[in-house]
Amino acid sequence: MGSPTAKNAGRPRLGIDLGGTKIAGIVLDRDGSTLAEARMPAPRGAYRATVEAVADLVLRLEAEAGAPCSVGIGMPGSLSPATGLVRNANSHWLNGHPFAVDLGARLERPLRIENDANCLAVSEAIDGAGAGARVVWAVILGTGVGSGIALDGRVLTGRNGIAGEWGHGPLPAPRDDERPGAPCYCGRRGCVETWLSGPGLAADHARRHGGNLTAEAVVAEARAGGPAARETLAVHLERLGRAAAQVVNLLDPDVIVIGGGLSRIPELIAGLPAAIAPHVFSDAFDTPVRASLHGDASGVRGAAWLWEAETV
Repeated sequence: MGSPTAKNAGRPRLGIDLGGTKIAGIVLDRDGSTLAEARMPAPRGAYRATVEAVADLVLRLEAEAGAPCSVGIGMPGSLSPATGLVRNANSHWLNGHPFAVDLGARLERPLRIENDANCLAVSEAIDGAGAGARVVWAVILGTGVGSGIALDGRVLTGRNGIAGEWGHGPLPAPRDDERPGAPCYCGRRGCVETWLSGPGLAADHARRHGGNLTAEAVVAEARAGGPAARETLAVHLERLGRAAAQVVNLLDPDVIVIGGGLSRIPELIAGLPAAIAPHVFSDAFDTPVRASLHGDASGVRGAAWLWEAETV
């Protein structure tokens, strides 16, 4: 018998982006054009219902595409190399379950499953904002914070399957008013995610200026000239630069791609290189910082590309 990779060569690529509130799916032809796409609400809090929902969406999209497909899945958290069980997912009902085994049995085929930030990295490296770059660092700034790394268009997973888990390290060089930081769902305090996520931005504004504005409302007030909101955004950008520089000093990527809801704030994208530069251990910093080309569709497109983009 041939290898699973060989069997899937030439097939359309089907990708699923499993989020906390929605499940998105897409089928890409060999040239990257879209053959079918759909989305549905995610069954929050229910593991078995999630497996069934993903399987049903795969079969529906495959029928619409009119051909058997390779299947890649992007999900929060990751699969433990030691146990095969889901870990570190903020969709906590997935944690501790053999998602790959259960979904593979339901669909009766091999699957590729990766962290959603890894899928973003692959998508943007293959035909997005990082196309042509050898080392792409892709960052998700949204409800949570994470990142993925693509080398020559392939996912870097690492020995323990946690390469790119940037959101759950501490904020570098914390100031007195940043210690010990807010509690994080991972059990630590002051994680990058607690500062740089959308909810983290909103919480910081509330601490500084009161009220209960959302991150989107803070941005709108800043654009209208509100001094309090402008200060909050300036502090947020400085923290983002500090945190990103730590990864730049380790990885030195060819391009940094920003995805997630906060990627739709052009001021953050434009200001980030100058915010990173003072903290980089180099006499020059010219790494481009770009918003994801495929926007909200980048994760699901990257999942579809997983059969093409082997891991390293």
